[in-house]
Amino acid sequence: MSTDTQDAAVDDAPSRAELATRVEQLEEQLAEARTESEDDTQKMSIIATKGTLDMAYPPLILASTAAAFGYEVTVFHTFWGLDILHEERSKHLKLSSVGNPNMPIPNALAALPGMDRMTTKMMAKRIDDNDTATIEELIETSLDMGVEFQACQMTIELMDYDEDDFYDGVTTGVGAATAIQDMAEADIQLLV
Repeated sequence: MSTDTQDAAVDDAPSRAELATRVEQLEEQLAEARTESEDDTQKMSIIATKGTLDMAYPPLILASTAAAFGYEVTVFHTFWGLDILHEERSKHLKLSSVGNPNMPIPNALAALPGMDRMTTKMMAKRIDDNDTATIEELIETSLDMGVEFQACQMTIELMDYDEDDFYDGVTTGVGAATAIQDMAEADIQLLV
């Protein structure tokens, strides 16, 4: 390379100030890219409508598992599903033996007085014997993992519940429009 070519290359080289400015620009672009990738968190929206012992577990297990995998999870509880979030009522959820195809009891026997109480006790024993988490434990774990539990305002009013009756951390006063918006933005929508 000739001296003239070397001098031209040196003259074309960026100054320290230009390099510093370019480094700042690249760092800003990298920060924006990181923010955008953080915004790519997948979302799951679950609607819980049933409040029996056997139907309380699916939305709670799905929510806590999805949260463990990094999903942003919202569970909207409406009608009988609201009992899952009700601190007192959630401790007394029942298991219906009538019309439950998985019960080893014919419907004619399942309809007898006291059968729901018996099947509830059987299920509670099975849950305890298998060291399965309780409803309360699943709710607390889910809340700790960032799951948002929402209580339907219309159902709260319909059932004459007090907002203070729900577990700490439950979002009360949520309407159907909010739930629909959440579902529209979610990658996965489930109705349980």
